[in-house]
Amino acid sequence: MAPAFALDPRQRRWTRELRQLAVERLRPLTGSAPPGRVNRPLVGALGELGLLARVFPAGGRAAAMDLCLLRESLAQECTEAETALALQGLGAHPLVLAGTPAQRAHWLARVTEGRAVIAFALSEAGAGSDAAALALRAEPAGEGWVLRGGKTWISNAPDADVYTVFARTGPAAGARGITAFLVPADRPGLSGRPLAMLAPHPIGALSFDGVPVGPEDVIGEVGGGFALAMRTLELFRPSVGAFAVGMARAALRAAVAHAGQRRAFGGTLADLQAVSHQLAEMATRTEAAALLVYAAAEAYDAGERGGAGSPAGARSAMAKLFATETAQFVVDAAVQIHGACALERGHPLEHLYREVRATRIYEGATEVQRTVIARELYR
Repeated sequence: MAPAFALDPRQRRWTRELRQLAVERLRPLTGSAPPGRVNRPLVGALGELGLLARVFPAGGRAAAMDLCLLRESLAQECTEAETALALQGLGAHPLVLAGTPAQRAHWLARVTEGRAVIAFALSEAGAGSDAAALALRAEPAGEGWVLRGGKTWISNAPDADVYTVFARTGPAAGARGITAFLVPADRPGLSGRPLAMLAPHPIGALSFDGVPVGPEDVIGEVGGGFALAMRTLELFRPSVGAFAVGMARAALRAAVAHAGQRRAFGGTLADLQAVSHQLAEMATRTEAAALLVYAAAEAYDAGERGGAGSPAGARSAMAKLFATETAQFVVDAAVQIHGACALERGHPLEHLYREVRATRIYEGATEVQRTVIARELYR
């Protein structure tokens, strides 16, 4: 299937509707929770409006293009809503892929309706981009296990209702011997604390002090957890690029408006070649980033699969790499065009400046994406 180099009329109409919903229904809810904690009214609204149902379509998996358009559109108007939607999707996608009927029946409907908050608990202090290095232990205990260790930089922690937890059930190093468990937040021995980050997202650390889990809590197969995590990230990685494109579009729109009305040196900023050429560069890079994201999403939906070291993995890595680096450049340039006013706390660009930075780190840092791409060149 050839890449779509332009959205069709239905997609363009849907993205306009999403942006309007974000402004009218979601943005007013952004102050409904303390900074850095889960905003349950906002999550509930995502469920009520049917947006989470697009991430978890009945009887099937999410379309990567739908996910990308959702994230890009929401990011342009309300990054908090975009993040809340993405975190629900990331946490629950392992259930969609490999959950038991009982697990799905109990949790998926509640997550889709926005009545339950779920989290994807993979990262550890010594296992960020190198996720296979995780050390959380699942020690045998009777017919099940007990979890001992910790997780950190976990989105929606410590406020989630349930966690998709990846732990080491076997002695093998690396990716082998990792199992995924579905762990309700009220299990004995599970505790957590919030982390204060540059952008006030709901992110925290978890401590597992003998948390009991049984065979009924396993997602997929024992020892198959790492592959399950990678399959989840394979879908969501291009959509991180879509989030970045949405922020870049918002920053570009603000910069164009400001340059067209701000008077300086006998004219507007837009009359200055240094500014107009910068705007042209911002627009060109943003459009190129969007096309890379759309191409990766369409390829995924057409059945092109694979992780690192495959054409699909390289395509996804290129989209995530270029879009997040572009968004950092565009937001920074927009701040520069605005000057000091954009540095004031509460300015939309000040907000974007803090939001955009983490995208170059999570779900595979920029350097990891370059490694994936380079390996494919030498296959």
